[in-house]
Amino acid sequence: MAQKKKVRLSDIAARLNISTVTVSKALADKDGVGDELRQQIKDIAEKMGYQVKKTTLSTSGNGSQTQTGNIGILIPSRFFSPNVSYYWHIFNALSTELLSHGFYSIMELLTDEDEQACTLPRILKDNKVDGLIILGQTSDSYLEALNTSYQNFILFDFYSAKLPFDSVSNDNYFCSYLMTDYVISQGHKNIRFVGNFGATTSISDRFMGFQKAMLENKLSCSADDIINDRDNNGKLIKINLPSAKNMPTAFVCNCDETAANLITVLEENGYKVPKDISVTGFDNYLPQKETPVELTTVFIRPEDSTKVAAELIINKITGRPYIKGRHLVSGSLVIRDSVNSVRG
Repeated sequence: MAQKKKVRLSDIAARLNISTVTVSKALADKDGVGDELRQQIKDIAEKMGYQVKKTTLSTSGNGSQTQTGNIGILIPSRFFSPNVSYYWHIFNALSTELLSHGFYSIMELLTDEDEQACTLPRILKDNKVDGLIILGQTSDSYLEALNTSYQNFILFDFYSAKLPFDSVSNDNYFCSYLMTDYVISQGHKNIRFVGNFGATTSISDRFMGFQKAMLENKLSCSADDIINDRDNNGKLIKINLPSAKNMPTAFVCNCDETAANLITVLEENGYKVPKDISVTGFDNYLPQKETPVELTTVFIRPEDSTKVAAELIINKITGRPYIKGRHLVSGSLVIRDSVNSVRG
């Protein structure tokens, strides 16, 4: 027998031609919805078989319990600069997904100083949320300190190699392997990886996928050949090109932002992409930058990863069964014009 489709807030909103926010407020008995409309929403929800969630419980650092209906999203401030807008994109997708489950999002930025001092987020101190999603690489020392007083959190877009925290991340290793293998299939043999190894688990995994493809094809690959794209604090820097005699025919970059920056530097030095040198990216997200050529990249749908993350944190804070540990979300190659074939 086919399983009955789960009714979501968006389904109810579509039936009444109103916003998901209005439906969520009405079912949670929050202000901002008239009594008549509130009752209409509740009646439709009941007829459609919508399962109203019980109020979420979470334990704060001092042992007290809160009932907020909010999920906190903590983002290290170094990933939220004007030059790195990808996390704003992910935050919006994550907030939309949480809202479809009846939860509101509260964002807080984690400064470098607070991370080093292992200071708890304000939204936890003030009991504003029932659970926490940490979006973007955070140090193990900070995660350990957080875990001593608060456990209702998951990691998103990274994981800890040393600590067994629940996490959701992209399948960076395999997707980077596929991209590098594609570049090799176009006849390229002298290829360099761009991105600081060890800066984040994502970049490290993307290099390892690059390395696997290179070694499988019996091509030279060494960590010493990595070209850095950021400083020790994770801020993007101007990329230094190899000398002309050591210039590869292709670069595999750890993200689209770096690929765009690299193309600018290449053109400043007289190289044309892809005529002279091929370049690939990762993320399929460049909203504020234009490149002279459409970028070949990896696309992992934000809706896929945020859906997994939302269900994981909600199951965790409500005590429902869930699979603990790392959750991977895969994607696909987007073949465009920035890779030139040099076969033959």
